[in-house]
Amino acid sequence: MQRVGFLIWKELIELRGDPRLFGVVILAPIIQLFLLGYAATTDVRNVPVVVADADRSAASRDLVERFNASPNFSVIAVVSGFNEVDPYLERGLAWMALAIPPNYGESLGAGRPQTLQVIADGSDANSSNVALGYATNLIAGYAQELIVGRAGSMPASGIDARVRVWFNPRLESHDFMIPGVLALLLLVVTTNLSSMGIVREKELGTLEQLNVTPLRRWQLIVGKLLPYALIGMIDAFLVIAVAVLWFQIPLRGSVWLLLALTLIYLLTTLGLGLFVSTVSSTQQQAMMTTTFFFLTPMIYLSGFVFPIENMPPVIQFVTYLIPLRYFLVIVRSIFLKGVGLETLWPQVAALTAWGVAILSLAIARSTKRSA
Repeated sequence: MQRVGFLIWKELIELRGDPRLFGVVILAPIIQLFLLGYAATTDVRNVPVVVADADRSAASRDLVERFNASPNFSVIAVVSGFNEVDPYLERGLAWMALAIPPNYGESLGAGRPQTLQVIADGSDANSSNVALGYATNLIAGYAQELIVGRAGSMPASGIDARVRVWFNPRLESHDFMIPGVLALLLLVVTTNLSSMGIVREKELGTLEQLNVTPLRRWQLIVGKLLPYALIGMIDAFLVIAVAVLWFQIPLRGSVWLLLALTLIYLLTTLGLGLFVSTVSSTQQQAMMTTTFFFLTPMIYLSGFVFPIENMPPVIQFVTYLIPLRYFLVIVRSIFLKGVGLETLWPQVAALTAWGVAILSLAIARSTKRSA
C-alpha cells in the first residue's frame, strides 16, 4: 500500500502544479451549480398578459386585478377590442391574451354563465402549457369564489376538492432540478478528469515508466483513480452545502447515506473515465469521446432534462443502460422524500452492477493494451 500512497501523492502534486485544474475541480462545479440552479427551472413567472376588456365593469376590473396580483402573470396592457391584441402577440410583447366579452359583469350579476377566451403564444409549447394551466386554475378559483359568495355557503355542486402536494409542496422546480445538478456535475468532472489524467501520462511517456516499476496493475489503477475520487467527494460536499444553505433545498434523508451512495456513483464515473482512457491516445480525443459518446446521451436519456415516461418505449429501454438515471432517482429521493436504502435498493443494485461492469471492462482493456 506504500507504493499506492506514493502514486496518489504524485497525482496530487501534479494536480496542484497546474493552477487551471484548481478552477476546473473546485470553482467550476460551484459556478455551474449557481448558473444551473437559477437557469434550470420549469417554473413560469411574470407571464406578460394583454387583456381585451370589452365590458369595463367592476367585475372585469376585479378579474384583471386577480391576474395582475398573481406572481405568475403581469398585465402589460388593457385594450378595448380583441383585434387590438394581435400586435402584442406578434411582436412577442405578450405571451397570453385574455378576452372579456361585453356585458360580462351584468351576466355575472344575473347568475348567467359566461365564457372567457384565453389565447396563448404557442411558440414555446412547454411554457405556454404551464401558463395556460396557471390561467385555468386562477379563473376556476375565481369562479368558485363567485359561486360561494352568491350562495352564501358552500358551492351548490357540493364537491369539495382539497388538493395536497407531497414532497415538494411549494411546487418549485429548483427543489427537483438542483439535486440532479449534483449528479450531473460529478459525472462531468470526475469522468473527464480521470480519462484525461491517464491519457496525459501516455502523451508525456510517463505511463510506460510506471508500467516497468514494481507497481502491480491494480495498484497503478487504484493510485490513479483514488485522487479523482477524493476530488469528487470534495465537490459533492461543496455542492450539497450550497444546495442546502444557499438554495434552501430540503435535505430530508440521511446525508451519510447520500455520501455513501455517492461513492458508488463515483465508481461508475471513474470506471467510465478509465475505459475512455483505454480507447483514447490524446487528451483531446479523450475529451471528445467522453462528451459526444457518453456525457451528452446520458444527460438527454437519464431523465435530467426530459421525463423518461414521455419517451418512446424503445428509448425507455435504452435508458436502463444509463447510470445517471439511477443516481438521479437516488439523490432526488434522499433530498425530497427522505427515503432510505429499503426503498432505493433497486437503484443502488443497478448502479453498483454498472460500476463493477464498466470498471472490470476498463481494467481488462488496460491490461491487454499493456501486455
